[in-house]
Amino acid sequence: MPDFLQFMSDVIWGSVMIYLLAGAGIWFIWRTGFIPFRYLRHYGKSLKNSLSPQPGGLTSFQALCTSLAARVGSGNLAGISLALTAGGPGAIFWMWICGLTGMAISFAECSLAQLYKQRDATGQFRGGPAWYMDRGLGMRWMGVLFSLFLLLSYGLVFNTVQANSVANALSYAFSVPSLATGILLAAGIGLTIIRGIRGVARMMQWLVPVMVIIWIAASLLISAWHITALPAALTAIVKSAFGWQEAASGAAGYTVSQALTSGFQRGMFSNEAGMGSTPNAAAAASSWPPHPAAQGIVQMIGVFIDTFIISTCSALIVMLAGINNYPTSLEGIQRIQQAMQMLIGNAGAGLVAIVVVLFAFTSIVGNYLYAENNLIFLRLNTRWPRWTLRAATALMVVAGSLLSFPVVWQLANIVMALMAITNLTAILLLSPVVKLIASDYLRQRKLGVRPVFNPQRYPDLQRQLMPDTWDDPPQH
Repeated sequence: MPDFLQFMSDVIWGSVMIYLLAGAGIWFIWRTGFIPFRYLRHYGKSLKNSLSPQPGGLTSFQALCTSLAARVGSGNLAGISLALTAGGPGAIFWMWICGLTGMAISFAECSLAQLYKQRDATGQFRGGPAWYMDRGLGMRWMGVLFSLFLLLSYGLVFNTVQANSVANALSYAFSVPSLATGILLAAGIGLTIIRGIRGVARMMQWLVPVMVIIWIAASLLISAWHITALPAALTAIVKSAFGWQEAASGAAGYTVSQALTSGFQRGMFSNEAGMGSTPNAAAAASSWPPHPAAQGIVQMIGVFIDTFIISTCSALIVMLAGINNYPTSLEGIQRIQQAMQMLIGNAGAGLVAIVVVLFAFTSIVGNYLYAENNLIFLRLNTRWPRWTLRAATALMVVAGSLLSFPVVWQLANIVMALMAITNLTAILLLSPVVKLIASDYLRQRKLGVRPVFNPQRYPDLQRQLMPDTWDDPPQH
């Protein structure tokens, strides 16, 4: 089975996914008027605006933290180590390229999720790829297919990846039995997810910034401590990306193909742009200013933080320790722990273990919220389906703590690709709507007025929208 899964992963990622991700990213950079680059200097202002509460949904900042909770997980630690093992330092360069194109893709999918959102029975906004496939494309069957892929991936498979990393990290640092880790982690997650989307979002807006700051601060201090080695590490990233490195002093020689594939795989698993997961959180927000593009810009910040800051910090730790140049029997997260031990002593393994517990915990909670959101689309948002999903989430967390590492990542790669292919197909078909959203936002910004989305300007589009979503924009 592992050989078959590896074959499937190699086929999908060796051709289809890289071209699709790169092509879609470049397409949306152009179609949106280069928004990811034009608004880079306005990210601070967008974050400030995201704190403004509005009726009917989460604040944009809460939606950002919820999406970051799901984004920032073991992929930022174990996944980066795996990328360096499989593709060498050059994988980090291609991960950055994946992040740049991913920002445009994230803008597109999150703006569409905002546009086509609707209220649930409690008045909370809901939406995501399944909704824009249904209402925007008129293809409910496609939305159902996507929801099933998401339930399989975020309700089941991805949680095993997170639990596996936690179990390995705690076993390495503190000799905690894997089964005990799985049971305790499942119990903690169970107590959290019953709080519902609003309760979880309020918790995440405090927890996520704290855990991110801890990891970034630790990484910056270590990098400053080993600053003389930084130029060589950065040079290796660029040289290896284009196959210019030499195999010497025990260092492995990597091909451009290895670096490219590993970088895009881990970049997508880390920042999730294009997978269609983040739009589930983006749709829950009541954006300020009241325009779909505003939430798209805020969610671009999430891709930037995840890829260019958190994942890069992890990569530099492994590279500064030098362990990616040598063969090791250690699995993904344990390689990060070994690197940290080499850099700061035995306390390093414990620090990584604590960070990965926080990362994985918030990620699994975010994953569950995405899965529950798609139960609503499938019209299964009743007591028994919800509790069945909760039980399945807990069981997969326990199972993930015991499963072998390669099988878990191979499954994740395949399911991730199936989700992404479905979602990217939908947003490419809806690219005229993405262009309309971006143009409308940029037009109002150019006029110096606060952007407000008025669907009456676009009668054809208005017929696809829920009437109580955008007809009466909130006042501030």
